[in-house]
Amino acid sequence: MGLPGRTRFLLGLFEHPVSSCLWRLALLFLSMWTLDAQTAVETKPFYIWQTGPWGRCMGSECGPGGSQSRAVWCAHSEGWTTLHTNCDQAQRPNNQQSCFRVCDWHKDLYEWQLGAWNQCIPVLLRNAGALRPTMCSRGEEGIQTREVGCVQRSNGEPAEDAICEYFEPKPRLEQACLIPCPRNCVVSEFSPWTSCSKTCGMGLRNRIRFVLAPPLFGGSACPNLTEFQTCQPGSCDGEENLFSLRVGPWGPCSVPLPRQARQAKKTARGGNKRSRESGKAPKEGKKQSREGETPPRGEKPPRESNKQSIEGKKQRDDEKQYPGKDKNSKDEDKLSRNDNKQLNRKLDRANGKPDRPSRQADRPKRQKKLKNRGKKEKIRDKIKGRLRERGKTKDPEAKELMKKKRLKNRQNRPGGKFWDLQVGYQTREVMCVHKSGNVEALSLCSQEMLPITFQACVVPKDCDVTEWSPWSACSKDCYDPNGPTGERARTRKVSQFSIGGGADCPVLEEREPCSPLGDAVPPCTVYSWKTTEWTECRVDVLLSQQDRRRGNHTGLCGGGIQTREVYCVQAGADAPPKLGSIRSKEALRPVDSELCLGVAPNTTQLCHISCPVECEVSAWSAWGPCTYENCQDQTTKKGFKLRKRRITNEPTDGTGNCPHLVEAIPCEDPSCYEWLVVKLDECVPDNEKECGPGTQIPQVQCINSDGENVEKQLCRDAILPMPSICEVPCPKDCALSTWTFWSLCSHTCSGKNTEGRQTRVRSILAYNAGEVTARVVAWVSVMHGGFQCPNISALQEVRSCNDHPCTVYHWQTGTWGQCIEDSSILSTNTSVGRIRGDDTSCSVGMQTRKIICVRVNVGQVPPKKCPDSLRPDTVRPCLLPCKRDCVVTPYSSWSPCPTACPAGNTRRQFRKQHRKRIIIQLPANGGQDCPEALTQEQECEAQSVCHGYRWKTHKWRRCQLVPWSIRQDSPGAQETCGPGLQFRAVSCRKQDGGQAEIEACLKVASPMPHLSQLCQVPCQEDCQLSSWSKFSSCSADCVGVRTRKRILLGKSKKRDQCKNNQMYPLSETQYCPCNKYNAQPVGNWSDCILPEGSRVEGLLGMKVQGDIKECGQGYRYQAMVCYDQDNRIVETSRCNSHGYIEEACIIPCPSDCKLSEWSNWSRCSKSCGSGVKVRSKWLREKPYNGGRPCPKLDHVNQDQVYEVVPCVSDCGQYVWVAEPWSVWKVSNVDLRNNCGEGVQTRKIRCMLNTIDGPSEQVEDYLCDPEEMPLGARNSHLPCPEDCVLSDWGAWSPCPLPCTQNQTRERVAYPIRKPGKDKTCPPTTETESCKLNSNCFHYSYNITDWSTCQLSDRATCGNGIKTRMLDCVRSDGKSVDLSFCKELGLEKKWQMNASCVVECPVNCQLSEWSSWSECTHTCGLAGKLWRTRTVIQAAQGDGRPCPSQMKQWKPCLVKPCYSWRYSSWSECKSEGARCGEGLRFRNVSCFVSDGSEIQDSSMVNEVLCGDLELSVEGDRLIVLQEACTVPCPGECYLTDWTVWSPCQLSCVSGDDLGFGSVQVRSRAVVAQDPENLLQCPEQELEARPCTGGQCFEYKWRTGPWRGSSRQVWCERSDWINVTGGCLEAAKPVADRSCDPPCTKPWSLCTEAGVCGCEDGYTEVMTSDGLLDQCTVIPVLEIPTAGDNKADVKTIRAFSPIQPAASAPGRAGRTWFLQPFGPDGTLKTWVYGVAAGVFVLLVFIISMTYLACFCGCCPCHKSSSDSGSDEAYWMDPSSYTVPYTCPACQKLGQDELKQLGQVQEQPQHQHEAQLQRPPPSLNYSQMEPPHFETLIT
Repeated sequence: MGLPGRTRFLLGLFEHPVSSCLWRLALLFLSMWTLDAQTAVETKPFYIWQTGPWGRCMGSECGPGGSQSRAVWCAHSEGWTTLHTNCDQAQRPNNQQSCFRVCDWHKDLYEWQLGAWNQCIPVLLRNAGALRPTMCSRGEEGIQTREVGCVQRSNGEPAEDAICEYFEPKPRLEQACLIPCPRNCVVSEFSPWTSCSKTCGMGLRNRIRFVLAPPLFGGSACPNLTEFQTCQPGSCDGEENLFSLRVGPWGPCSVPLPRQARQAKKTARGGNKRSRESGKAPKEGKKQSREGETPPRGEKPPRESNKQSIEGKKQRDDEKQYPGKDKNSKDEDKLSRNDNKQLNRKLDRANGKPDRPSRQADRPKRQKKLKNRGKKEKIRDKIKGRLRERGKTKDPEAKELMKKKRLKNRQNRPGGKFWDLQVGYQTREVMCVHKSGNVEALSLCSQEMLPITFQACVVPKDCDVTEWSPWSACSKDCYDPNGPTGERARTRKVSQFSIGGGADCPVLEEREPCSPLGDAVPPCTVYSWKTTEWTECRVDVLLSQQDRRRGNHTGLCGGGIQTREVYCVQAGADAPPKLGSIRSKEALRPVDSELCLGVAPNTTQLCHISCPVECEVSAWSAWGPCTYENCQDQTTKKGFKLRKRRITNEPTDGTGNCPHLVEAIPCEDPSCYEWLVVKLDECVPDNEKECGPGTQIPQVQCINSDGENVEKQLCRDAILPMPSICEVPCPKDCALSTWTFWSLCSHTCSGKNTEGRQTRVRSILAYNAGEVTARVVAWVSVMHGGFQCPNISALQEVRSCNDHPCTVYHWQTGTWGQCIEDSSILSTNTSVGRIRGDDTSCSVGMQTRKIICVRVNVGQVPPKKCPDSLRPDTVRPCLLPCKRDCVVTPYSSWSPCPTACPAGNTRRQFRKQHRKRIIIQLPANGGQDCPEALTQEQECEAQSVCHGYRWKTHKWRRCQLVPWSIRQDSPGAQETCGPGLQFRAVSCRKQDGGQAEIEACLKVASPMPHLSQLCQVPCQEDCQLSSWSKFSSCSADCVGVRTRKRILLGKSKKRDQCKNNQMYPLSETQYCPCNKYNAQPVGNWSDCILPEGSRVEGLLGMKVQGDIKECGQGYRYQAMVCYDQDNRIVETSRCNSHGYIEEACIIPCPSDCKLSEWSNWSRCSKSCGSGVKVRSKWLREKPYNGGRPCPKLDHVNQDQVYEVVPCVSDCGQYVWVAEPWSVWKVSNVDLRNNCGEGVQTRKIRCMLNTIDGPSEQVEDYLCDPEEMPLGARNSHLPCPEDCVLSDWGAWSPCPLPCTQNQTRERVAYPIRKPGKDKTCPPTTETESCKLNSNCFHYSYNITDWSTCQLSDRATCGNGIKTRMLDCVRSDGKSVDLSFCKELGLEKKWQMNASCVVECPVNCQLSEWSSWSECTHTCGLAGKLWRTRTVIQAAQGDGRPCPSQMKQWKPCLVKPCYSWRYSSWSECKSEGARCGEGLRFRNVSCFVSDGSEIQDSSMVNEVLCGDLELSVEGDRLIVLQEACTVPCPGECYLTDWTVWSPCQLSCVSGDDLGFGSVQVRSRAVVAQDPENLLQCPEQELEARPCTGGQCFEYKWRTGPWRGSSRQVWCERSDWINVTGGCLEAAKPVADRSCDPPCTKPWSLCTEAGVCGCEDGYTEVMTSDGLLDQCTVIPVLEIPTAGDNKADVKTIRAFSPIQPAASAPGRAGRTWFLQPFGPDGTLKTWVYGVAAGVFVLLVFIISMTYLACFCGCCPCHKSSSDSGSDEAYWMDPSSYTVPYTCPACQKLGQDELKQLGQVQEQPQHQHEAQLQRPPPSLNYSQMEPPHFETLIT
């Protein structure tokens, strides 16, 4: 037993009444047992199979043969993995399955198929228990779903989603949507009540409204659009007419039955009836004509259409083709057409016309006509007999010929084969209806004459067309897979046009794209762009306005612009490679540019002219020795000293204009080689002594005149230097230093005032024994000692140098001349050409130049003064450039002549056609010049005709009546007259009058003219008049009259009633129009336009904006409009105006940014090593009017432009120069030994170092202070016999790299050996090398790149940027480059690099295009536009493009003529009171100015003569339409209203995206209260539309009137509506108080509490309730006008809440007693008097402010409550509660216009006028009145 069973068992025990204790015990045991069982279940382990995702489908082939696998494992319910044996093996999922292996090519076979989105379901419906909002504001959020699946593209069969997911993710299945709030129907206000439907008795009047917005999204339906109200103008005098005659609609157009059918029909009806024929039996064997049916005896047979009797197929065909022609019987078929016409005319003359039914009362006249009938029949028989005899005289051949001619005429009749026009008839029903709508007997409708029940009509026939013609050939006859396709067409023709309202014709032409295929189809001609060669590069067009080089273009270089021409040619004929063929006629011929596809190549590009590199030379070398001019020829004794310089930068312009490189000075004793003393050996004393005089042996080297070492044998003729005498001082001798080197020569040459000198010095190092300085011990006598020291003058030596005279000569060269042909070489310079690349050299020529000898500072001297061996060349060979002839293309084909002719103009049109050729190579180097004429033009051949088509209408045929068989039973049908139909033929003609296919006119011409029209066959007594003639012309405006006339026709001339000029006037007279015209300007001024031809060529022919005339004086235009005296727009020529006002204007010229010239470069910021140098420009004038912008200015100084470049100063350019040490100044003297401590000084100067040595002293700061030598030194003066050493030499360099273990040393050598027992001090001094102290590392430092440096002749383009190499010591100090060079450091940097400076390209514009067509064909708003495009956009700092790329000017104002409909006439039912009728309208010519402001005015139709007859684009003119005249008492629907404006679904002005809708409606109108239940339902139509606007709806309220007020809904366009506003937000219209206000003069206020009426004040109880209303005391103050001012509390009047008190309730008057019982004034009187005075002042001031109408304007404003107020504004803009008389009248006039104003006393007017909605009752409103406030 399970747990449930046990539970049920125990529950049964519980129900037993025995022993509850036992039950409780059992229940306890049961609970324990159940708990143990649950624990056992929970502790039992639970295992499940889990699977991973399927892996990728694998397989060897694509398609369904793949397989995929997945992981399968056993997991515990807690999530951890366990052994597979723990899970049920029978339930183990598969780990493999078959699949579809997707490959890339499956992408073309499968795709996602997207289903349509389902209905939007609210989100809240998905959530159970969610409450939907009770109030909808914007909409409700929803979700919509769709089905998405993977399908096969070919058949749409579903496939696995994984296939499509392989290529793109699965599209979403859900999306959010919005369920809009329900929109209730919105209707307008009711119209005014109509007049009563009856003039007497009980009737109805109604008012209707129309639908403004349909109900949407489940909104409430529209309310009733009509309200009815019973009316009873008065009691009727007699019986009410209860019946009305009503006509039904015309039935379908039918064809009358043939005579045999009618007779058979009569026989079937039961008997042979007497024929109504005249008694003439038809002859046997001959057909009866339709006129065989004749009226009763004595009556004239009718003339009717032959269509009514049709016998025989041929006859039927003829009747179709000629419906207006009479057909006779077989006997009369033998008569000619003229005979028939003659017979008919004579019959008409013989027969008299019967009276109309309305004239049947004229019995005597009718009887007279009946008496003459027999005579007329005799005349008819006589005429027929004559004609019959005439027909018998013709032979059979003539009759057959005439028959064929008639048939041919029928077939060739224009339009006859297209229209099967057939006259039929249609009938209508006439009935008598009761006002209840029931049809009664016709006799109950009392009417003198019943309406006609039949009329003629055209039998409708549908359009019928032929079969399609075969497809035409493809318009493209060549194969081009990438080009546009061709087109082919097929047509069908009309075999039967639509007539009588039949079905319209279908499409008559079909077109489809095509491409010819097949092997025989030739490939299409391909066209490509070709270009001419680029013109020469021009730099001048890039120069700014201020650039001085604009006046002189010589030598300009750098960046420029070059242009070329682009033209289209036929591809496949490549340009010939050789120039000779280019010159031939095989050159490519230009074609129309439209044939070339793709983007045309550029016509401009930037280019570069290489700037010439100036020749740069080094400094002069020192003067060399005097040498022979030619060492090989030493016969002459003439010699020269030379100095030279070399070219450091070769020039690139090829002119060779480097300065001279050698200068020569004549000298004596020249020699080519000499000995050079390299050094002197040590001094060796003579006689092998240790000291004393000796000699020094010089070491020499043989050198040439250039200082180069040569073999010593060459100096065999030179004097060998001799050994020099020297002296080795002994220990007691004077010790002198060695001589210094000779200084540089002080002058380069010697003259009268100049002489070159060189010096050298030496100093005393130690004195001899026994000698002291004179300054120290002058008095000491000279003692015996060693060799004495020389005098001071002997310490310096001077020698002459450069003793040659200052006469310097050099050769000066001129520029190389032109390369000319060398006559000694055979000339091969033939003309060649090039399309691309440089010129080709054709031969070698020669150039010459002039050479002269020049003495410096003197001028030209004879050539013998200069060394002849150094004379430069005067002739050199050169390459002659080839001649290039001008090459032009052949002339292009002639441009096509205009094919279109102006409408209506077939005169000869003289047009011109053009052709051109293009220069593709300009001449050069003396080649053949280009031809002057590049274009040709000629007159076009005049077209014979202008192709066009027009409709031609033929004459109207005879008017045909309804067949006699139809109208014979109608009253008054005995006379053949009345309304009928007549037809005409229409054909298509070319403009020249030739015949054309009818389809041509259908395609291009105006709508087909009408083929039929209503006509009238005049009756016998009718008056026939001709049409009105045109009005006679007026001799002048406003003078005389003009007339038009008409005449009586036929027998009408003799009838007296037709001569009544009142009924039938024969002339009309009008005053001549008095036309007065006035012109006035209209519209805005146009753009300022430069006169045509003001553009001038830029410099050298290139057009660049700014260099051409794009500014200056122009003209602007304003259109003139001309109006006549009726304010109708007319042609401007009527006002003697050419249509424009012209005014001069100025287009300001652009001015570029103006900067100063560059300043000079500053000095390098460092005297040694790398620094910077600067130059600057200053801003002189900022750009304006679109001029070139300024370059980037300095961010600190905004008016300055800097250019900074790196520089390196030579560390040796400034050197310290030390003079020799002075004589020792001994401070501690040993007089005996002439020695001791002393001081030596010398001068130190900073000198500019040149190649000739230090030249001039400069400021000390330019030299390195660290390198400055010592100017003084302390030392010990050696004593006699002391060792004397020379000065210390320079320190040896420290080995690199610097370490502390390394040392450096310096040495000195002994000059005087020491005496006995004395030694020399160390001759070597050593010190440790310390980094950055006496040991340095060196490295190269590279500077930053300079700015791009251009040539002085360039503006932009290619330049060079440089950087400097600097040698830097390890302590950061820049040193001379020689330190780094000596170390052999690697130079891995490039010091120069090419760069480009962006060219300042000005914007280049195209020419202005031609003026466009006028944007409007007529009216005031038309504009002409012209445009220009950017050919070259501005680049760099070029002048930007102007903003004005379009210009406009007004068109000539033309009147806008258009055809417009008049309003429909009132619906009239002819001959009946109600029923189906017609309404008509006219189409007239109107004129307007094209704006919506001015209404159109009707004018003479002649002015619209050139317009196509169409109304608002619809060429189908409808001037009449069927309508229904309701019968009295009938309930009917009104006409459809016009479509409402498009309205969007919006919330707070935001479109919700549900589209827009518009609506129209029909309301119900009833005329009798008894028929209200029979009224139809009102109708509503809505349709979607485009565009639309958002409307908002708001509740508006009126003022409270007692306990109620008006509340209405207003649309945002101020239209009062019903519906649209939320009902939940509707303001309260009624208010009530609890407890109710029952006290006298109490009322319920807007706050819901009881208050008092105006004039009463509240007395409240202790609990805040109204106790009573008491009258406010009033002090009456009589005034001149008996005006009374009420004194009230401040609550008594609110200017924005008009009171509703009735007249007479202004309050009860109180009279206070000012005097007391004792006769004295009471105290309160004094207070009142003071208050009255203040009140008077207040009244006077407020009256002045309120009624001073000249200063305070009267305003009407719309408050937020939707009401209009009339009030005055004081200067502080506060509302003043007074009303001026003008405002008073304004308010009263408004109320009077509404018909609800009654004149009331002025003091009862209110100060505020509220405008409630029209549905309010204006009779409840009170006029304004004056009231005063007391604060």
